[in-house]
Amino acid sequence: MCGITGFVSRSAPDRKVLEAMGNTIRHRGPDGEGYYVDGHCAIAHHRLSIIDLAGGSQPMQTADGRYIIAYNGEVYNFQELRKELQAQGRTFATNSDTEVILQGYAQWGVHVAERLRGMFVFVIWDREKQELYGARDPFGIKPMYYATMGDTFFFGSELKSFLPHPAFRKELNKDALKLYLTFQYSALTESFLKGVYRLLPGHYFLHRDGCTEFYHFAQLTFDPHDMPLEDRAKQILETVKESVKAHEISDVEVGSFLSGGIDSSLIAALSRPDKTYSVGFEREGFNETHEAEALCKEIGLKNYSKVITAQEFFDILPAIQYFADEPNANLSTVPLYFLSRLASQDVKVVLSGEGADELFAGYELYHTTKLFRTYKKLPKGIRKAAAGVAKKLPKFHGQGFLIKASKDVREYFVGQAFIFDEDEAEQILKPEFQGGLTWRDVTAPYFDAVQDQDDLVQMQYLDLHLWQPLDILRKADRMTMANALELRVPYLDREVWAVARDIPSEQKMTGKMVTKVPLREAAKPVLPDEWINRPKKGFPVPFIAWLREEKYYNWAKDIIQADYTARFFDQKALLDMLDRHYSGKSKEHRKLYTVLSFLIWYRVYFPEECGAEPFVPPEPVRRRA
Repeated sequence: MCGITGFVSRSAPDRKVLEAMGNTIRHRGPDGEGYYVDGHCAIAHHRLSIIDLAGGSQPMQTADGRYIIAYNGEVYNFQELRKELQAQGRTFATNSDTEVILQGYAQWGVHVAERLRGMFVFVIWDREKQELYGARDPFGIKPMYYATMGDTFFFGSELKSFLPHPAFRKELNKDALKLYLTFQYSALTESFLKGVYRLLPGHYFLHRDGCTEFYHFAQLTFDPHDMPLEDRAKQILETVKESVKAHEISDVEVGSFLSGGIDSSLIAALSRPDKTYSVGFEREGFNETHEAEALCKEIGLKNYSKVITAQEFFDILPAIQYFADEPNANLSTVPLYFLSRLASQDVKVVLSGEGADELFAGYELYHTTKLFRTYKKLPKGIRKAAAGVAKKLPKFHGQGFLIKASKDVREYFVGQAFIFDEDEAEQILKPEFQGGLTWRDVTAPYFDAVQDQDDLVQMQYLDLHLWQPLDILRKADRMTMANALELRVPYLDREVWAVARDIPSEQKMTGKMVTKVPLREAAKPVLPDEWINRPKKGFPVPFIAWLREEKYYNWAKDIIQADYTARFFDQKALLDMLDRHYSGKSKEHRKLYTVLSFLIWYRVYFPEECGAEPFVPPEPVRRRA
């Protein structure tokens, strides 16, 4: 796993500027660094050595010097591709997957991305054509930002890597804030910095003569087919088992994250690593380390755990926002940072369970009863009329059912986090941050793409294209790489996806609020019943309780009352919200955390606007001998 950054410019690149850019992402690859500079292209690479420890240094060139690659990720079918390329006359100087991509490009051109099984972003510079090619994996597991400013085209694993370049203009993207308050993450293709964009998953670009063109090479679409549940469960287990084996390819030790849920438990049980890692909080009801330890005892694995204190949580928040690149309001990001830090003391690679909920329909928000699904088949006019009558009547059992069932899924579903609705966001924002796109503008293209599918598929499709890459995978990449740790996600594999996309909606859930039924059935030969039937918890964080303690109430109050907060928000409205939560009159912790996370991020990335000192990130953890 690595970090890449660089730029293409009409003028000769400055190597010192390139080195400064590379230093901002040193945490992603502390094992080595490399630079390539010619008359127009500059590429920096920081390496975390995983495969071919001696021979995989980057940027890497073909023997004739025409093509130069910088790559971040892992390709799990590189050995098969290497044999295919050798049969076609290509020769190799290393045993790395990096060189397979490089030689694949020399052989197949832009179609190389379609051949890769794994997680990746990379750029390849063609010295002869003076053309830059870049690609990102279909799920968006690994990140890629780009920007054009003046005659300079920037690219990089992290947004912060652009900041040292004198041609880069740092400016807040005002259009991003209102939507962030709804989604809890940066939901636009354009980032929180004006003019900086994310390369979409499954896309590649070509940059030449100052122009950049974008192309789609992979799509995630559902294609349900009937199959008995017992047969499907066997198919899923065999496919996940094979994916885990592929994801274990490494020249260094591989560990595993482990929570109390089925997703990571199944991965750990199939992988059986020497070390598993878990974290929890010292507050009762917010610690799943005991469940992880119990599973490890039952199936014979070692578990290392850490209990996070409240003070540790609050102290690390500026670093969380620094490493996140853009404002991040998912509370689970913080325990993920500590989990990564714990694991990185021993290993460079861990397996994890991200992706199972999106592929196999594991979220409770997806769940609807058989009655609800049957009622939704009535003509919309009848359902609308019934809802109109229900709204006028006093509250009664089933009123909410009639109202919700009258709506199309696109009218109420925004994904797994819905923090502020449109009106609530505009009530706390200053006028210059109001207006603009609505959350429905953001979700509409995805719903349009699957408008003929049922509600469950529409929700899964939306989450696969927004929630998963922009929240789940972004925090997973940033928090692990902040600690020089490679995270591998066996569920987000093209072979597993080929199986998951075939499952019909009626087979994914039962009427008893049981989600991802086929995956649970698949796990039965591997896991104890208690883990198979355990509901999803995620990383529970006691922020709701902490904000009702005087110490942390005052912490939040100080941020809200800071002078720079008045640029964005109605401070009185925020203080009223904080007081309602503190007194127990309402639960406002998620809304407050979303606002506070943005304000902390802004102070870290725009200290000059806040009267603050430049932020200094924490030192990376040292691995045990």
